[in-house]
Amino acid sequence: MPHLVAAMMGARNDHGQAREQEREKPREHYHERVPAMPPLLSDFDIQLHLLLEGVFLKYQHDFRNYTRSSLRRRVQQAMEHFGCTTVSGLQDKVLNDAELFGRMLQFFTVQHSEMFRDPQHFRLLADEVLPMLATYPSIKVWVAGCSSGEEVWSLAILLHEQGLLERSVIYATDINAQALRAAESGIYATSRIAQFSTSYLEAGGRRSLSDYYHAAYDKAVFDRDLRRHMVFADHSLATDNVFSEVHLVSCRNVLIYFDRRLQDRALRLFRESLVPRGYLSLGSKESLAFSEHGDAFAPLHAEQRIYQLRT
Repeated sequence: MPHLVAAMMGARNDHGQAREQEREKPREHYHERVPAMPPLLSDFDIQLHLLLEGVFLKYQHDFRNYTRSSLRRRVQQAMEHFGCTTVSGLQDKVLNDAELFGRMLQFFTVQHSEMFRDPQHFRLLADEVLPMLATYPSIKVWVAGCSSGEEVWSLAILLHEQGLLERSVIYATDINAQALRAAESGIYATSRIAQFSTSYLEAGGRRSLSDYYHAAYDKAVFDRDLRRHMVFADHSLATDNVFSEVHLVSCRNVLIYFDRRLQDRALRLFRESLVPRGYLSLGSKESLAFSEHGDAFAPLHAEQRIYQLRT
């Protein structure tokens, strides 16, 4: 009898333990189903998110995958310029005034460049890339995010001095209409010409930069013969697609303002645009190292960020 009681007590204890374990299981599953809470955002970042969503819905300009650090700085500058104390105040003005949105784009896009910026980069293009492009019957170059056009005019001069401009087309694209107009005009302050000339000579320029412009008051106006080989157009790396097959893509100091997702989207466009063994030129602070498209390119000059599409 004592053995029976002991057995019954053991069974009861085992059953109780089993029931206790069953009660614990749903609790474990419940914890597994709870999604991780997103990090808390500041009021500024919440309003910034709403501003970017509103701009995309209203104007189809997509800045949602630009780096947040850059956007915070640029939005703060825009708020100060337009007299807004909050991002929500800026949003109200921007979404109800298309002309003001156009002016706000000046804060959201890169506005400053230089002719022959990083001269060694242009020297390598002239010495090693353009001789390869010369083997094609016609040459197409895409300058993505051309801003106010200094790089476009630099490449035109480079192609001219290699005897290639007459069979070349340079597509210059940006999302900023005001920047595109400035780029197309080819007019720059004479106060900048000294630096442009120095960089031109360091890049291996064969003449004097003054051969390519005439000065009028405090402006330098570049040669209209160069302009005949340029096509300026609105194009967004965030929302638009491939528009032409090209031999060289130059997108310098643009990707640094994109997050990883948008960088990969832009690099996919470049990859799909390039002819087999075409060339990609990036800025000194940009890299293919962590891109999902990195393996598609071979470094021609890694230090100068010049790459060639693998076949």
